[in-house]
Amino acid sequence: MPELAQDLKFSQKVKNVKASGIRIFDNKVSTIPGIIKLTLGEPDMNTPEHVKQAAIKSIQDNDSHYAPQKGKLELRKAISQYLKKATGIDYDPETEIVVTVGATEAINAALYAITNPGDKIAIPTPVFSLYWPVATLADADYVLMNTSEDNFKLTPAKLEETIKENPSVKAVILNYPTNPTGVEYSKAEIRALAKVIEENHLYVITDEIYSTLTYGVKHFSIASLIPERAIYISGLSKSHAMTGYRLGYVAAPAKIMEQIGKVHGLMVTTTTDSSQAAAIEALEHGLDDPKYYRDIYEKRRDYVLQELEKMGMHAVKPEGAFYIFAKIPEKYGKDDMQFALDLAFKEKVGITPGSAFGPGGEGYVRMSYASSDENLHEAMKRINKFLQEDK
Repeated sequence: MPELAQDLKFSQKVKNVKASGIRIFDNKVSTIPGIIKLTLGEPDMNTPEHVKQAAIKSIQDNDSHYAPQKGKLELRKAISQYLKKATGIDYDPETEIVVTVGATEAINAALYAITNPGDKIAIPTPVFSLYWPVATLADADYVLMNTSEDNFKLTPAKLEETIKENPSVKAVILNYPTNPTGVEYSKAEIRALAKVIEENHLYVITDEIYSTLTYGVKHFSIASLIPERAIYISGLSKSHAMTGYRLGYVAAPAKIMEQIGKVHGLMVTTTTDSSQAAAIEALEHGLDDPKYYRDIYEKRRDYVLQELEKMGMHAVKPEGAFYIFAKIPEKYGKDDMQFALDLAFKEKVGITPGSAFGPGGEGYVRMSYASSDENLHEAMKRINKFLQEDK
């Protein structure tokens, strides 16, 4: 096995960026024999059959050449039509939409495109832990806004305070329904945040990957209020159980999309043909598919919430996504890592420490209920046993 020559150096910036706490913990417990993993945001259900067949046909038809850099025009038109229904915004498929390798690449391309050294990105936490490492790689700084005292929602007052203390804030990242808490913002809450963003001349990068998975509430996009400031990110990983297809997209005004498209092209050239064929089918003939998943997730959510409450583990009731963010027992204080490790090694249930999601996550754990009913029932039994024995 070759060793790097001693006279060669590598990026200190990359070295200082920490890997995802979610993945680090998942890797740590995945080798435990018989463990039930509720760690990753991975739907346990399969991609709809008609969507799979579209991908298969693409391969059989030798659709195996470079696609247009921004994505197939047919797909961009389908995304445009979908977003017009979802947000009311008429995005031009030629100049205002780029198809990306999952929402992750869209986040990278957007942050690289808008930031200059010294700019700050305001990020409400706890939240998906990708945003601030990417900001660092894009040569930006960031400020994390702890929302735990406000029911895990960013308030206009908190945002205004952050901007006042950090005049170099250039953009705010919103992710809602939110990973890891599942909280959803009301229309009134979004209107109030949009007002602050507009008054302070900011971008908003709005990651709405879970927007089709809401329970009893209708999702309202901030892009519909301030489209001239919004960089809208989503994809099909969660809505159609297509995580492995790596199909995301970003939409925004043409001037900034020109820059985002440039970064996208330098990062990945273009997106896979067969994944794009599947996405076209999903958006043109599968807009009702998410309801099937949503109904199942809602039943699972209600079951897990009920069981955790019986055990004395209070959780925020999620109105979207497929996670429950539960408070750990008092005896652990805020040491969510130790609680999660003890549970994994003693009773073989894998859940993610809340501290992996930034300030405000300490003392909580995230459980994904995008797992089978059988796994969830067994996991609840094991957690209950662990809590009883650990008193």
